[in-house]
Amino acid sequence: MRLTFTALLLAVAALAQHPAPKNLKLLPADENLIPTMRSFTVALGQKCDFCHVQGDFASDEKHTKEIARHMISMAKEINAKFPDGKTHVTCYTCHRGATEPAMAPEAAK
Repeated sequence: MRLTFTALLLAVAALAQHPAPKNLKLLPADENLIPTMRSFTVALGQKCDFCHVQGDFASDEKHTKEIARHMISMAKEINAKFPDGKTHVTCYTCHRGATEPAMAPEAAK
């Protein structure tokens, strides 16, 4: 029993030392990653599994993940054109909590 527990403990410790693969192509793997991902969920009104395969965040299986990469590139390109270096455009700028951005304002009631 003690040997089994020790082996299990060592296995858990070994796995903890190797972070899960990320497959980050446009975003830095830093302390801002999770807040950035949370901002995407708010901007699109969706949960993580809208773009990610549940249990395999590194997977590129979902087409929405590739679309998100195009949108991230677009926002970065737009923001790079501002001389002040600040972020002026985010996903929320167009999406406002919906998966499809509004193409025109809502009609007045």
